[in-house]
Amino acid sequence: MRVLVASDAIGALTSLEAGRIIASGWSTAAVDVLAIGEAGAGFVRAFAEQRGASVEVFAVGLSTVAVAESGGAAALSISGGQPVADLPFDSSSRTLGEVLRLVLGSRRPHRVYLDLVGVAAHDAGAGLLAGLGATADRPLDQGAAALSDVGVADVNPALAALGATELIGVVPHGELHQQLLGLRGVTSLRGRSASLDPALLLRIDAALDRFAHLASAEHVAQAGAGACGGLGFAVLALGGRLTTGPDVALASVERAGDLMVTGCTVFDFAARGGGVVAAVADAAAAALSPCIVLAGEVLIGGREMRTMGIEAAYAVHEASGDLTNGAAVNEVDLAALARRVARSWTW
Repeated sequence: MRVLVASDAIGALTSLEAGRIIASGWSTAAVDVLAIGEAGAGFVRAFAEQRGASVEVFAVGLSTVAVAESGGAAALSISGGQPVADLPFDSSSRTLGEVLRLVLGSRRPHRVYLDLVGVAAHDAGAGLLAGLGATADRPLDQGAAALSDVGVADVNPALAALGATELIGVVPHGELHQQLLGLRGVTSLRGRSASLDPALLLRIDAALDRFAHLASAEHVAQAGAGACGGLGFAVLALGGRLTTGPDVALASVERAGDLMVTGCTVFDFAARGGGVVAAVADAAAAALSPCIVLAGEVLIGGREMRTMGIEAAYAVHEASGDLTNGAAVNEVDLAALARRVARSWTW
């Protein structure tokens, strides 16, 4: 039998570390380990682990940037920055555009995976485009509300800076089809969830509408344009596309395993293990292979697991209900769990 282990980070263990420990349980089978991570710092780390590359970390203002490069492809994420309350209508995504321009100028990769999760902005990517070189008759880096005054916008300088590099925005799976504008747009959904003033939401939506139609009208209604506060729109306007971190990793797999094994820190009903668990379960279903989960804690019932395509889940710790023990997973306990589980899942 062939086993494919594709685990999210578990506690302090990275995806690759956790995957190798889990794989040790199947000593008599052919086992492949895949580093895999969601959008965010986990994606860049998994990208580097999968390719044997290093992660370069540096500061830009108040933000922390992580970059990994291998084989002409680069993965880039940004985190930190100024804390914001409610929705970041007054914040700009410009720093992400400036960092992208820096990477393009110093490395010129043929493909860039740009993580869109770590930017606290809700500006339809106007700041990102400005940081990359886009121009307008009004500043594009003063937040969403200021976009209502823009009368002319030109993204051609940003396209020129990108050149022949393929741009791929990495977003959470749930935002791949997020609309930018309207009742089901990102402003409406997030604003109503935060119980914000409807009049404010209408003004912000109208400002994003104005800017987006000036920047790239053909991409305004495209699925995913509203991802991550509208950063998805900026990627699409630059001729790029959107994907998820797990999909990037799984695309490198030539054949699914006879058994698919994934893992996470806490496998509970609310988060259901996160995007990595969901993506591996989907890949297993497509290959007609069983999928199981190893986790620090398991707080979900069998019926709910099976609706996800998970055959069984196994915990390092007995469920406490406080979602804290999962973070205390150590290598010895996880390896012991993997050996026990493998005895039931070997043929």
